[in-house]
Amino acid sequence: MQRTTTVVVGAGHSGLAMSRRLTERAIDHVVLERGEVAHSWRTQRWDSLRLLTPNWMTRLPGYGYRGDDPDGYLAGPEVVDLIATYAKEVAAPVRTGTTVTAVRPDPDGGFTVDTDQGPWQARTVVLASGALTAASVPAVADGMPEGITQVALDAYRNPDQLPEGGVLVVGAAASGIQIADEVHRSGRPVTLSVGEHVRAPRTYRGRDILAWMDDTGLLDERYDEQPDLLRARTLPSMQLVGSPERATLDLNALTERGVRLVGRLAGVRDGVAQFSGSLPNVCALADLKLGRLLDGIDSWAGGEGERFAPTRVPDPPPLTLDLGRGEIRSVVWATGLRPELSWLDVPVLDRKGRVRHDGGVTPWPGLYVLGWPFLRRRKSTFIDGAGADARDLADHLVGHLAGA
Repeated sequence: MQRTTTVVVGAGHSGLAMSRRLTERAIDHVVLERGEVAHSWRTQRWDSLRLLTPNWMTRLPGYGYRGDDPDGYLAGPEVVDLIATYAKEVAAPVRTGTTVTAVRPDPDGGFTVDTDQGPWQARTVVLASGALTAASVPAVADGMPEGITQVALDAYRNPDQLPEGGVLVVGAAASGIQIADEVHRSGRPVTLSVGEHVRAPRTYRGRDILAWMDDTGLLDERYDEQPDLLRARTLPSMQLVGSPERATLDLNALTERGVRLVGRLAGVRDGVAQFSGSLPNVCALADLKLGRLLDGIDSWAGGEGERFAPTRVPDPPPLTLDLGRGEIRSVVWATGLRPELSWLDVPVLDRKGRVRHDGGVTPWPGLYVLGWPFLRRRKSTFIDGAGADARDLADHLVGHLAGA
């Protein structure tokens, strides 16, 4: 049995940010990683993915972007290199190739952390493996007819893995619109199933939209200031793409390129996909929110910028699609990722399997989570948000160790 004060689970950017904060406070710790540093970026991302945040926002405690393209967007391999470099520079005590198989409370306080390389005993544990580690495929997938290839988000790499023919992409957040565009460019007809989404331009008044959100303080809004925190934490990611051209990729752009829009996939019965008729409403709501965002920026900066055309939707939107006709040969489930916490043997999960926490502090003393949506700030899931969240949780952790 090896012993330490804190076990950090996960050596992505969140776990490494926490490691740096613990080192600053002289807390001995170990970072356990099932694969290599930046494991999810190496194994769960599609080939063409780039960060949604501009390079200047690639900030971690004691570290920032050092290249010559601050307004560009890092590609996947560049993100891996950055995180691996950061791990070395901060001398994080990472144990790679170490899979956590159980975390359970000790009768006398603290935790036992079982791994495939032997157990650890720790007074505190930080779960920084991320809230989004396994594909979230809805139950409706079970009704898909035989012969249709289904690919989950964490398994999608590029269009070449799909059969020729039409593709149904389910989900229109950042991942869905990027995959729909990429698949369409490969020559495959694409139908995009659209539910609730957050529309945003890549640039506004000559600047990246995230630069405006950073300057106005929107990204630093705190979790304890939200009137509906659960909704804030479950909102889809903004429809953004990190292209070298700094292009806006929204539903109008996809429609112009030939992508067909349908509503939210509600079910599949006898080989027929059934879509919600709410497509006009969800698009109108997204347009309204976009207008409010731009109005807020204008109010802060002075003056007035451009406004964008309302989202164009079919009239009426299709409500069914016969999957047995052969028009659709594959489905990509861009329906997000979910936590995989089957190994967590601490009573902190709600009835839906989500960790209950107050800004990353769970009800079980000494157990923390980091890297989850809107954990403590709106930017919590960005690389740029990890440092501030880790600082706050490290302060709380030190108080816990002191008996506060």
